[in-house]
Order: sequence, then C-alpha cells, then structure tokens
Amino acid sequence: MLNTSTLDREAIGELPNPLGLQGIEFIEYSTSRPQALGQVLERLGFVPVARHRSREVLLYRQGDVNIIVNAHQGGLSGQAAPTEAPAIAAVALRVRDAAAAYRRVLELGAWAVPTQVEVMELNIPAIHGAGSSRLYFVDRWREFSIYDVDFIPIPGVNPQPPAEGGLHLFGVVQYIGLDRTDDWTAFYGELLGFAELPREQSFGVLTSGSILASPCGTFYWQLIEPEPDAADFEHDELLQRVGFGVDDVTASVASLRARGVEFVESTHGVRTTERGALTRPQMGSLVFELVHDPR
Repeated sequence: MLNTSTLDREAIGELPNPLGLQGIEFIEYSTSRPQALGQVLERLGFVPVARHRSREVLLYRQGDVNIIVNAHQGGLSGQAAPTEAPAIAAVALRVRDAAAAYRRVLELGAWAVPTQVEVMELNIPAIHGAGSSRLYFVDRWREFSIYDVDFIPIPGVNPQPPAEGGLHLFGVVQYIGLDRTDDWTAFYGELLGFAELPREQSFGVLTSGSILASPCGTFYWQLIEPEPDAADFEHDELLQRVGFGVDDVTASVASLRARGVEFVESTHGVRTTERGALTRPQMGSLVFELVHDPR
C-alpha cells in the first residue's frame, strides 16, 4: 500500500470533510469458524475483549484497532449466513453525526441497508458497499462507544490492550471490476470526501491500482482492477484485505514470525522489505498487510 514518507498528512487533513470523518471504528469479518479466525488475530497481537449481548459476535482489540468477528446466522443487519472463509463484511466509519451523515449519503444516491435491531441494541445506520459489504456510520466513539451498549466485557481481560510495534489501521484494499476505477473513485469521493493520490505515490510492497486518501488524513482506500488479459480472473468486487501501519516493518515481521505468523516471500515479486510485508493466506484467502507508517 503506502509509503507515507512522501505524504504530507496535514495537507490531506485539510481536504473538505462533509461527514466529519475521523477514521475507522471497526472492521467486521464474517465467518462460520470464529475460533479459527480468532487464533489468527491473536497471533497478530489482538485480544478478545468483549462478547455481543445476544449474537455470536466477538470484539477483538489492539491499541485503537477494533475487529469484530461475526459468526451469527443472519449477521448484525440481516446479511447472509457466514461462510467458512472469512470475509470483510463491514467497515464502520467514525463521523461527527451518524444520522446526518446517513441522510447526506442517501440524498447523494447511496443504497440504504435495512437493519434488524433486537431489544437493548443500537441502531447503527449503514449503506451498501462493495459486493455484499456495508459501510456503517458511528458517532459514539469518544467518552461513550457502541460497545457500551451492545457488548459485555470479558472478565479479567484488559479492555485496552496496547498496540504492538505501534500497530494501527492504515487502510483497506478493495478489488473492483474491470474499468471500474472511475466509478468507485466517484463513490468514495462524492459520498465520503476521499481524494485520489497521484499515481507516482506508492505504498508498501503492493503498489497496484489507485489509492484514495480519507479527508481526515488517517487512512486510505486502495482500488485494484483485474489485469485486462486475465481472462480467468474472477471479477467479483469485494473488500479484500486490511492494511496495518507499524513503526518498523522488519521488527514487526520478526516479532510476528516468533508468534507463528508466516509472510509471503519471493512470490510474484512480493517479499518483506522495510516498506511493507504481506501475510501468507490462511483460511482460504485471509491475508493482512503491514506498511511502514510511524506515527
């Protein structure tokens, strides 16, 4: 993904920010094998800190990064039953006013996601994203959070486990259809205020596609089309992976390898460098990316 040494984050933060976007509150994965996914996350340094009150859903945390593992049949908002292979089902965006943000994007043409809220649960507004994923809007993320209502803390667990190696959310990689870059750039730009970076700016070890910067300057969205001559390529559109920023890629890779995490080396030109690293696929196509991004 990104090489932030070439990027002035403060300049990006000065972009128009109509929704008051302030980063990502959580990434949600759906899977029918939550324990297996949990083991993968724990090797990466995440800790299960809370359980949903009424659904088969766990909250994992490391530093400021929240990952929700959803194994509930029907999901948090009535989506299809989870499959064995983990999939990114949702990204929750921190905004100034969730209701106002939701109204604005609907007025601009976004598709609403019907919600199915149980007793004692928050109604979190959402719109359709890539494939079957959704984008949530969350404004309870400072003194109070959505987890105060919907989740029960796991006894004896530190609810704020520290980030290892400065790990933080860096961005999301989305696979899109052929010749769909302009469509998705307009989607994220017009609805959420993202801006496309110059093509010469590249991030990490995987530099394909177009990169969009969030108006708050805290994370990025990478759009990758299939190769035009890849006749057998599946052109499904989906959120493919999450990128984590770390202070020192080499040190983080060494630490994670000691915990059993394997990384791609010399596959199609991809290998660990000071710029970034890619974990080997697990549970199907589950991968994570590390990007050099000292904060």
